[in-house]
Amino acid sequence: MGLVQVAQHAEDLDRAAAFYTDVLGAPPTARFDPPGLLFFDLDGVRLLLDVGAPSSLLYLRVPDVAAATERLRARGVVVESEPHVIFRHEDDTLGPAGTDEWHAFVRDSEGNLLGLVSQLP
Repeated sequence: MGLVQVAQHAEDLDRAAAFYTDVLGAPPTARFDPPGLLFFDLDGVRLLLDVGAPSSLLYLRVPDVAAATERLRARGVVVESEPHVIFRHEDDTLGPAGTDEWHAFVRDSEGNLLGLVSQLP
């Protein structure tokens, strides 16, 4: 069994497409409008941006959470929570042993909370 798709609320597909293209560094993979569906590929899992979807809390892996947060802040994105360590990976259960898990939280173009995550030595 595996995760196929996650959905996120988006009022304005053009605005959401621009935001997520910037964050993910890749353009949408498909758009069906009507009915108002926009897809991105997250390493084989579809991210669906949909007017009818509820708001979800997504966590996206980024190479450097501090750099990603600063880059987004410079583009006017609201930073809700600065980068901070959540916990240390003592073993490989949830991430590489010996790394710290860093999180930051920003607001996407549609007002949804978006988590940014890095696992750093």
